Amino acid sequence: MVAKELEIDTSTLVKKPKIKLQHTHEDLLRKKAIPTIYCPGCGIGTTINAFLEAITKYTIIPHNDIIVVSGIGCTGRASGYVNLDGFHALHGRAIPFASGVEIAKPKMKPVIISGDGDLFSIGLGHLAHAARRNIDMTVICVNNAIYGLTGGQDAPTTPVGAKTKTTPYGKISFPFNLSHIAIANGATFCARYTVYEFVQLAKAIGRGMTHQGFSFIEVISNCHVNFGRRNNLGDSIAMRKMFKEVRVPMKETDIGLDIHKTDIKFEVGKGFTRIPTGIFLNERDKPEEFSERIIDAYEFNK
Repeated sequence: MVAKELEIDTSTLVKKPKIKLQHTHEDLLRKKAIPTIYCPGCGIGTTINAFLEAITKYTIIPHNDIIVVSGIGCTGRASGYVNLDGFHALHGRAIPFASGVEIAKPKMKPVIISGDGDLFSIGLGHLAHAARRNIDMTVICVNNAIYGLTGGQDAPTTPVGAKTKTTPYGKISFPFNLSHIAIANGATFCARYTVYEFVQLAKAIGRGMTHQGFSFIEVISNCHVNFGRRNNLGDSIAMRKMFKEVRVPMKETDIGLDIHKTDIKFEVGKGFTRIPTGIFLNERDKPEEFSERIIDAYEFNK
């Protein structure tokens, strides 16, 4: 049993490609930082690619006006791989840094790419207040239900019953619904997609970046090495097939006032059994975003 758990997942490796492989957004990557630290098949790479797709196809924001900020963790390495202005912040402090950028230079569009542990554990207070102020930024949160970089401890999103390094007999506390928290604290745009839904995810990121105000995009991702292996969910491909089968497309009108309709369900021995995805909130009569209110209040533009 132990030997099987230590086996390396080779299902997603490309062996001896016949032609030279080239990334579709190679100019937007820091080549000196490649290869990444990510395991083969990791959903974080898919998320970064979806972000690059978004800024190339689904938003007209100039690349020079975008800054990528990330915190600590596997996802926190994103700012170092993307060839744009960026900053690798302290643990849980990506949003305060991005807030400073947006307030000091309102023309810039901060995009935070970080994980559920960084943003919703040590960084939760900062996220709540940034959403409350409606600061013009886009938060892309990769939710893989575990702390991956540090070896697989349970996270704020780990579902009840799931096994982790620190919950070997199964998690007993309830997980956060990240999108619910973002909306409850004042986010004016909110979406959730799995890494299987690449095109929808890229378009949602583009919409979130175009949105004026606090936008939140939750990405349900596979950590097949630390979460999937411990819960017998298979490799990267198996987990993405599971995402495909259990995703439930939803719209604002489907949710209404019952945000619990967006809750993710997990069953021991089966894995995820229901993952609602879609655009959960897109406020049109949204409050003025924060930097504009500062300008109006102190008449900086006069």
